[in-house]
Amino acid sequence: MYDHTHFDFSGLTERERYKILIGTVIPRPIALVTTVSKDGQPNAGPFSFFNVLTHDPAIVAIGVENYADMRFKDTARNIRETGEFTVHICDNALVDQMEVCAIKFGPEVNEMEEAGLATVPGQMVKSPRILAAPAALECRRHTTLQVGPAREIILGEVVGVFVRSDAVDASNLHIDQQMMDAVGRMGGHTYARTRDQFDIKTLTPQEWENRKSLPKTAAECEKCQPTTVDTET
Repeated sequence: MYDHTHFDFSGLTERERYKILIGTVIPRPIALVTTVSKDGQPNAGPFSFFNVLTHDPAIVAIGVENYADMRFKDTARNIRETGEFTVHICDNALVDQMEVCAIKFGPEVNEMEEAGLATVPGQMVKSPRILAAPAALECRRHTTLQVGPAREIILGEVVGVFVRSDAVDASNLHIDQQMMDAVGRMGGHTYARTRDQFDIKTLTPQEWENRKSLPKTAAECEKCQPTTVDTET
């Protein structure tokens, strides 16, 4: 019924593996990460190899690739030097400015100024907070995993979170997903919006057994009936 093509990663190049991964693991949330160097130079860059891993302790992970000559990117170097960073959730309104922050400027350039992003100093960390972002997770470096000559995974412990007030009910901590309007990264240069949503409630084992014991609906019963074809002309 289903036909699939298998790819043995041991026989693929690094670029080929990358293309398959970014095309299948979709959509990926985008972390717009701000840091400050030990000399006080602010930096911002987006990463789609990103997610939250656990809530207790609250840990997020970002995958960072170094430059071809093995130099650290500004984000990785700043986190190593200061142990702090802030992850901003990117919404639809921020996409164009986020892309400006993806440009490979030199370490002396403040990407947030180039993108016209207003910021304020962090509250629990020194990295700046982008005011337009619907949410900002202030993090301290927990662990850095060196997973290859030019790649590392940075685990950060979330020590504080800002959520835009019109998107959260502080009385019950409910966050309005529509107001967040987050975007995700697909393959290539493609992004996805998250306003097209649906709900599914996971059943308990008992609810599942109860459902199996229910009589079939009329539509389901029709599917079970043998099909007769009238061949008379």
